[in-house]
This record gives sequence, structure tokens and C-alpha cells, in this order.
Amino acid sequence: MSDDLVRIMSPHLDVVRVERVWSTDGVVRIAARTRELTMACPDCGHGSARAHSRYSRTLADVAAGGRAVLITLGVRRLFCDSPSCGRRTFAEQVEGLTVRYQRRSTLLQHLVEMAGVLLAGRGGSRLLHILKAPLSRTSVLLQLMRMRLPSIATPRVLGVDDFALYANVYGTLLVDADTRLPIELWAGRDAEQLAAWLRTHPGVEVVCRDGSLVYRQGITDGAPEAVQVSDRFHLWQGLSKRVSDIAAAHRACLSAAVPESDSEPAAPPPAELSETVDSPARRHAKRLFEAVHSVSDSGRSLSAIARELGLNRRTVAKYARATSWQDCVRRAPPRRSTSLDPYLEYLRQRWEEGEHTATVLHQEIVAKGYAGHYQRVKMAIAPLRRGLPISTPRERPPSPRQVARWITTTPSRRGLDATEALRRLLEHCPELDRTHDLVRQFASMLDARDAAPLPDWLDHLAASHLPALDGLAKAIREDRQAVVQGITTPFNSGVNEGRITDLKLQKRIMAGRAGVPLLRHRVILMAGLRRNHP
Repeated sequence: MSDDLVRIMSPHLDVVRVERVWSTDGVVRIAARTRELTMACPDCGHGSARAHSRYSRTLADVAAGGRAVLITLGVRRLFCDSPSCGRRTFAEQVEGLTVRYQRRSTLLQHLVEMAGVLLAGRGGSRLLHILKAPLSRTSVLLQLMRMRLPSIATPRVLGVDDFALYANVYGTLLVDADTRLPIELWAGRDAEQLAAWLRTHPGVEVVCRDGSLVYRQGITDGAPEAVQVSDRFHLWQGLSKRVSDIAAAHRACLSAAVPESDSEPAAPPPAELSETVDSPARRHAKRLFEAVHSVSDSGRSLSAIARELGLNRRTVAKYARATSWQDCVRRAPPRRSTSLDPYLEYLRQRWEEGEHTATVLHQEIVAKGYAGHYQRVKMAIAPLRRGLPISTPRERPPSPRQVARWITTTPSRRGLDATEALRRLLEHCPELDRTHDLVRQFASMLDARDAAPLPDWLDHLAASHLPALDGLAKAIREDRQAVVQGITTPFNSGVNEGRITDLKLQKRIMAGRAGVPLLRHRVILMAGLRRNHP
């Protein structure tokens, strides 16, 4: 054991002399003292070997052999004999072993700091207990916050993006796109704060951002000479959101994507009521539809209409988008196919033959390969007991989000089923067909990095008579220069999104309880650690 411990001290044996090694209470103790060497004054650098006094320091070191290590080190206090130095005495330090005012060795201090960076307070404390260096979680966080952040060099290409701290509270993250490292983080999405940072760090040439008006204004005020790039990912994301809104407004057309043989079964069960049958839900939908449309033609905002009618804004938006009140009636979704479907015809045949016991029917189809539960068989034959036919599975109409995914996906990457369903839908709905053509035109601009067709494309958006696309055209025209840069240049916010993903991971590790200063320390130090030790 003593050989191992002397080996721990070996980098410092030219300065430190080990006098004794022993073990008590599961702790290995090392007694050592510094050699009589000349040391430099920390202020003036003048060498001195004249001792003023000697005292002992106790240092905790990394564990050896599964035991904690304590080093009792005798050090000297030396006189500084330089007449020009204001310091009269100073304590000698052993480089790589001691640090001023520190009761841990340099190696153990580095271990504590890395535990805080990688695992935060609670996780770092648990790891240090395993490594025989017990420390509370608050002490780990304190050591982490004492670490100095790397100096900020003004980046040539800056990435700006926001992230959610919690609920509706957001923060801003700045990333050096060249080094791919985060350089600053703060709470809020304030244009003046971003402008102030850019003024104190002049020299930024390119700024990649999303379509935020706040960041656009902050960059314009703080670095007016910088080229602003509206990220293509956010452009495509905004277009996809508009496509989803259009699909939701034409929800009544989405059933056309389902083949007629599946969407219209030969013998629908009588339990399904006709469209003409009155019900409280249908009367309520008709009343809300008429109330919303009687006010929506006045040109007021959805929020104002919601306040006047005492409704939720989302409810008002749903009824305002609908073309008829029938579109707002909630319908029961078609039954999905199950593992019992191949045996439904057999069950119907056996029922007609006189076998009405669910247990016997279940045993018969189990012998034929059915692996499901008896209860499913019992529920399947329940309509037969009431004189009704067994319900057959039907394919569900696609959701607006699914239709938007079909439209925005490259045709070569769509499945055969999706391609055929989209073809039927576009043949039935000219508005979605027009939207599909406009989306593919914008996709070709992004693929070719050619913004020449952009003005004509914006005119087509405005002439489409689709409110969602008309609003998108206005937003792009206001930010046209940045959009052109996003289409034609290789700059993008991909690095920002990757760093925000890392940031969210650190938040989850700390259970979302970290304040902005601690989160800032961990994110910046973690990124630098990953770069130095991939």
C-alpha cells in the first residue's frame, strides 16, 4: 500500500518529501513536508529560501485502494527580500498539489468540478461518495459555480435561438456556428438585450435565426452591418404549420383519401345514426356555428369574438374555419382492425348454425390459431344477440397533421399507400391540390438553393385565396432579404438546434430546478468538455 501512495506523490517528490504513511479508521494518511528549495514570490516573482515559519496543511486527495487519502503537508512561510515588493511574507505552494485556500489536492478538486459539470449536484454528490470523497450536493454546485467560464471570442457566424425554460417562460441561447459551442445564455427573449450583447461584441458578420420579430429587431439595432439569415428549417416548419391549418379547414374532404370500398361498407350497422337525425350535440354545434359566423364577418379578431361569446379562442377558431356546422360535430371514429377480424365470418356462420355460447366459440377459433382473449369474442358477438350484424373494421380518414406530412414529404420518400391516398384526396379537394403544388415549388427552391422564383411564388401564395398561405406570404415579404439568404447560402440554425437539445438534456438531469446561472455554467462547460474529450 505504501508503494502505491508514494507513487501518488511521485510527480512532486522533487519538492515534497514523504515522511510517514499509515492507515487508521479506513483512511490512509500521508505525512510529508516540502524540501528546502527556493520559491518565487507570487507578486514580484523574486526567489526566496529564507523561512519565516512553518505550518501544516491537511489536504484530501483521490482515493487509493478503495480508501480515502489525507495528506498532512508541512509547508514554509518565506520572506520576500525584494525591496520593491509590498508583500513581506508568502506561503509556498506545490504546483500540481496545493492551491491557495484549498483543502483538496489539485487532482481531487478537478474530480469534484468534473462531477459537478457532468452530473450536477445530486448525481455528482453520489459519485463522489462512491469515490471516497464525500461532498454534499450544495457543495458540489458551489464548486461548479466557482469555475471560470472560457473567455468569449467574437464569432464570425452567430446562431441565435430561443428555448423554453418552463411553461411560457423562454430563454435565449447564442452559439458560435464555426466552433459549434454555446457562448452565452440568458433568460427572456428581449431585443434590447440581444442588441446590447452585439454592441459589446462587434465583428459578427452573419447571424442565423428563426423568423422571430424580436431577434430580427435586436440584430438590426445591435449589428446593422451583419447579414441576417432566416433558417430554412424554420421556414419549412412554418410552411408545414400552414399546410396543417389548411387541411384542418378542409376536414370534410379528408375522408376522400379512404378507398370507397373501405369507407362505405356494404352493410352499415343500424346503430349508426343518419346525418339527419337530431341530437343535443348536433343542435349545440349548429348554434355555436351560427353564433361565431354571425360575428366573424365583422373583421374582428378571434380573441375579441371569444371574449364576446364567452368561448375559448380555440373553439372560436375551429368554428370559424369550418364551412358548415356538420364539420364541427364530433363523430365516433371507425373501428380499427384487430386480430379477431379474420375470424368474424366464421363466428357469424357458427351463430347462424345455432352456437350462441361465447366460451365455445372462443375455444373453436383458438383451435384455428386465434391468440386473443375470450372477452373480445364476447364483445364481437354482442350485436348478434340484438339482431344486428357484426361490425366490420373500416379505415380511418387521415388526420390534418397526417395529410400535412404527406404533402410536405418528398414524393420519392412516400409509401405506396400514402401516395395513393394523397392522390385520391388531391383529386377531390382543389384547395389541397393547390397547396401541394405550392409546397413542392418551395421545396424545389430549397433543394436547388435558388431564390429567383421566390417573388412569383409569393404572388401565387397571395392569389391562392387561402388565408393561411396569404399570411405566410406577408411574413416572408417583410423578412425577404433574410429568407433569400436562408435559401441561397449554406448558413443555417442546425448548430443552434443541436445545442438546445443538449441544453434540454441538462435541464432534465437537474429535474428542471436549475436557475439560469447554473444552467448557463453547465451548458457552456459541458460543451467545452465534449469538444476537448469527444
